[in-house]
Amino acid sequence: MHLIVVGLNYRTAPVEVREKFALSDSDMPAALKGLKQTPGILEGVIVATCNRTEIYAVVDRQQLCGHFIRSFMEQWFKLPRQQFNPHLYMYEDDRAVEHLFSVTCGLDSMILGETQILGQVRDAFLLAQEERATGTMFNRLFKQAVTLAKRAHSETSIGEKAVSVSYAAVELGKRIFGRFDDKTVMILGAGKMSELTAQHLHANGAKKVLVVNRTVARAEELAVKFQGTALGLEEALDRLNETDIIISSTGAQRFVLDRKTVEAAMARRKKKPLFLIDIAVPRDIDPACGDIPNVFLYDIDDLEGIVETNLSQRRKEASIIEDMIVVEQEAYRQWFATLGVSPLIRALQEKAAAVHENTMESLFRKLPELDERQAKVIRKLTKSIVTQVIHDPILRIKELAAEKRGDEAMSLFVDLFSLEEDVDRLRTEAKAEELARKESVVAVKAEEKHSSSVLRDVEHLLNQLAGAMR
Repeated sequence: MHLIVVGLNYRTAPVEVREKFALSDSDMPAALKGLKQTPGILEGVIVATCNRTEIYAVVDRQQLCGHFIRSFMEQWFKLPRQQFNPHLYMYEDDRAVEHLFSVTCGLDSMILGETQILGQVRDAFLLAQEERATGTMFNRLFKQAVTLAKRAHSETSIGEKAVSVSYAAVELGKRIFGRFDDKTVMILGAGKMSELTAQHLHANGAKKVLVVNRTVARAEELAVKFQGTALGLEEALDRLNETDIIISSTGAQRFVLDRKTVEAAMARRKKKPLFLIDIAVPRDIDPACGDIPNVFLYDIDDLEGIVETNLSQRRKEASIIEDMIVVEQEAYRQWFATLGVSPLIRALQEKAAAVHENTMESLFRKLPELDERQAKVIRKLTKSIVTQVIHDPILRIKELAAEKRGDEAMSLFVDLFSLEEDVDRLRTEAKAEELARKESVVAVKAEEKHSSSVLRDVEHLLNQLAGAMR
């Protein structure tokens, strides 16, 4: 068995390509069923966000499964592979594990260290598990990825510093005001950056939003998003004294706010602080306003400087997380290697237990005078001896199985302890259990298909009766 991930993200595909691979929550169960029915796919998870669509799979034929996954993408998204092939990446086995860990920890995100992707990966896995699309390997791998990401964010400060201009503005505002729920925000202009900053402020509690634009209709469009009030420029300048935070991003070629206007407003504010964020280029706010007492002015350079400093700190924290990923990657590799050795260990344990039980029965027949307590003590002590004798061989075969010549070591282990028949039996039982599970899933799908067919027949009959009655 092998692990594989095929996908595209914001680095490899522009938004006009990514949007063609969008998957709604309602579509996801059907997509997972389609993936599971793809030849060679044993387990599957689909992670779909605005910045990435990735298909994770456990496959039985490494060479052909990339082709089969692309075929699934063609059929599901109704696109010829020639249109999306140049944008795809594919990772296998160790590299696939490393990629999943990096994605879940936020190291592969557009905003380094963001935490939203953790929830998205977790939800994708839980849905796949609910739809019976996962098994032993992914149940272990995705739980490990989620646990690692939680630990990465709790043990490092990668998510604590603002790394977007709009969010940096909000963080600065927190230093000045502490809270926003009792503050009035005025947006000068209706630019995208102003809107993003207003979004962050609104999300952090700002309830009163005034949107100002020379075209009042455009101001009204933006005001609706924040349950705000639209104003013309002249009216807005008369209400500066009511405002605590001003975000400015107009296309004006000269200052929209000069020092005289701001000084007049501050005189009516009775020393209450005023927070000015000038994101426009050229600038909207006279730099001299920053010299007025209790006025805090920041322009785009100030904010970008804060962002770059914070990004540098996040990169340092990311290197710590990368080391954590290496450790977790090795832990998964070791666990995966022991999957093949599990039947050997179980066979040895069962054989040792059978030898012990036969010996006890022979001993008790030869020593019938032993009372119940004596028999119990002897059984316990001899069982301990058997357990200790096989303990070191079991540990050693686990270690050897993870090395390059693990198959040879396991074969020698079977020969040394004469476990051929026992191992074959256990593997046959495991295959039978897996086959029974698959047949159960097929039966459920057949029942669902039959139920749908019956419902269609009933609906058709009702329609015929309704027609006859008319």
